[in-house]
Amino acid sequence: MDLAASLDLLMILALCAALLIGFPVAFTLAGIALIFAGLGWAFGVFDMIFVAALPQRLFGAIIWNEVLLAVPLFVFMGVMLERSKVAEDLLETMGQLFGRLRGGLGICVILVGMLLAASTGVVGATVVTMGLIALPTMIKHGYSKSLACGSVCAAGTLGQIIPPSIVLVILGDQLSSAYIDAQRGIGNLSPEPLSVGDLFAGALLPGCLLVALYLIYQIVVAWRRPLSAPAIARNEGGDGEGNRALARQVLVALVPPVLLIVGVLGSILAGIATPSEAAAIGALGALLLAGHRTHAEAPVPILAAAIGLLGLLVLQSAFDLRLHRAAIPTADMLAMAAAMVACAGLLWGVACAIWRLWQAGTLRAVNQATLDIVAMIFVILIGASLFSLVFRGLGGNALVEGALAAMPGGYYGALIGVMLVMFILGFFLDFIEITLIVVPLVAPALLATEGVSPVWIGVLMAMNLQTSFLTPPFGFALFYLRGVTPDGVRTADIYKGVLPFIAIQLFALGLLIAYPGLANWLPGVLFGSDFTGTQ
Repeated sequence: MDLAASLDLLMILALCAALLIGFPVAFTLAGIALIFAGLGWAFGVFDMIFVAALPQRLFGAIIWNEVLLAVPLFVFMGVMLERSKVAEDLLETMGQLFGRLRGGLGICVILVGMLLAASTGVVGATVVTMGLIALPTMIKHGYSKSLACGSVCAAGTLGQIIPPSIVLVILGDQLSSAYIDAQRGIGNLSPEPLSVGDLFAGALLPGCLLVALYLIYQIVVAWRRPLSAPAIARNEGGDGEGNRALARQVLVALVPPVLLIVGVLGSILAGIATPSEAAAIGALGALLLAGHRTHAEAPVPILAAAIGLLGLLVLQSAFDLRLHRAAIPTADMLAMAAAMVACAGLLWGVACAIWRLWQAGTLRAVNQATLDIVAMIFVILIGASLFSLVFRGLGGNALVEGALAAMPGGYYGALIGVMLVMFILGFFLDFIEITLIVVPLVAPALLATEGVSPVWIGVLMAMNLQTSFLTPPFGFALFYLRGVTPDGVRTADIYKGVLPFIAIQLFALGLLIAYPGLANWLPGVLFGSDFTGTQ
């Protein structure tokens, strides 16, 4: 092994050691990269031109990258919905709707987790929120502590795989360039471009499959062990006055977030909006929804804004609203006038929502939380970019490709090896850190094979990281839940409860490996993407 390869290995070992000690990830990445760049330059095996390329890479891959605009917008959307008590309303309403069924509360937790995953995508916030609201209720009504803890943890991590997900946005950005470079390297000069929309579409069926498996498990447990998942007594189930009050409550709690999900995800899958544009719609919708909740007694401005937003989406998809044209047909002129009215209604509602949230003190807290999360993501991205440049400058690409090629089992052996490494790293690092550190190193080698689908690889990685979130003793979701569990719930109860859900996750992961069409079919139907799977 030459000196450059030895420095690459030492670089990875130093990174692991520094992270285990507890140094901040972003500064550790950048610091270790600079140290080993200096060592490589001193020994004559590294060219400092790789470090000099960092500003150009940051401008090209981060600052001018429209895909990454979706990250702060989706984060804002998720934090706003979490602070506006959407989860609390959903859990209470769905509990009344399903509570009278045996195992109904468990079913309710999974369904609410799915809705929150599709509307927020913030795993920690979802687990903590449901742990505070649903877990005490389930235990109070006689649910097994382990089943209750496992249900909350599993439902809270669905935000990793169900779009729109932040991890899918970042994965899409990292995989798109790696896929194009890898395919050109093997002689494919015009590879099919990968978009975040492709990944969203690819993750939809596997995410729904996972939810279905969770629900089947809840039903089987309620059938085989009825004492561990009892039904709520009728007088506690919310039907005292009749079904009309419950129906109204369901409409109020369920319809707004569902409409928001349909607006965001539907606009992407229908091809009306890019992920960044859809994220802006989601952020705007979350702002309006939170503003309505603050002053529900005055719904007119928010309703006008919602109608205006919907009208703009419809008009944009049905008419040509460009002004700079030599001749504009009458129908387009009328559509432009209608769009101006819709914009006025939208601006009025947004201004009212901002004022209400400012007075309530919510807007400042949401903005602060959004800035904290987004700053963390982008600082890690900058550190990871420098680390990747130095690693490649020392010949790390050839080292990774050689290691994967030497694994037994051919391509699938290499794929399983990468998945295992990412799974173990998920015990210690956040999914954002893993995505930005590992994916740029291994993705080019995994994708440098004719016929390999980057959508399939991306969805596999996302589901794998979701599984590591649940796995004892270091899963992040377990720590989130442990911090909010009521008295009497032991750590052993949490660990015992998540084991069946981990088995379900691994089963779903195995199905996805065996049947790549689960990820590749929908992007092909919706976008015509020619990702036909693996060998």
